[in-house]
Amino acid sequence: MMSLQTKLKQIGTELAKLTPNCVHYYRHPSALPFLIWQESGEGTSFHSGNHKTEQVITGTVDVFTKTEFDPLLDDVQDALEALGVAWSLNSVQYEDDTNLIHYEWYFEVANDGEV
Repeated sequence: MMSLQTKLKQIGTELAKLTPNCVHYYRHPSALPFLIWQESGEGTSFHSGNHKTEQVITGTVDVFTKTEFDPLLDDVQDALEALGVAWSLNSVQYEDDTNLIHYEWYFEVANDGEV
């Protein structure tokens, strides 16, 4: 079974290639657009013989931008696709308090994917 650390590091490495404003867990202080990614827990994993045989990790990727049709949006989806993880665009919203467009993708990664 692929280690949790390996799964997460590979996702972080690929997302960091998209923008220098990519962070794990916390909001980037000033530069736009910025990308935040984080793992959020365990999905439906598999067990056999009283052992975990496949661990599924869930997480989110958030992009904050002021640019309508920002090219970073397609880059995120292309990166998730290239990683071989399951993903979906979970929400898109305009945040009145920050005047930013916020995109959120949900992902799941298992040890049998390309990651």
